[in-house]
Amino acid sequence: MISFACESDQQNNILPRVQVNETLNLSNPEFINLQVAGGWSYANGGISGLIVYNLNGNSFKAWERSCPHLKPSTCTRMTVENSFKMKCHCDQSEFNILNGSPLTAGINFGAREYKATLINATTLKITNF
Repeated sequence: MISFACESDQQNNILPRVQVNETLNLSNPEFINLQVAGGWSYANGGISGLIVYNLNGNSFKAWERSCPHLKPSTCTRMTVENSFKMKCHCDQSEFNILNGSPLTAGINFGAREYKATLINATTLKITNF
């Protein structure tokens, strides 16, 4: 059987393992965009911070801001562009904000994902899997 899936983050030894245990109050002004489907925001946590995305109003994705294929440095902090992709400015590589998959040819690792759990209407918990 042939598989075309990207390599799992479990095999990515480029980024260090860090403990992630963040609680976001979605009522806070810095997270106002997370109150609607398709909204995103930056948050503290992980290696270089987090990118949090509201998939549909009830489900969220939380991504490490460090580019998954480069050792962390001053230019490896991803930013969100056009509300649907994450961009690494060191080499202009791009990643899908919905599933973390690389959009740039030659990149073998997807963005590192953390578990995002909606505790109640205003509380989002982000942890390591």
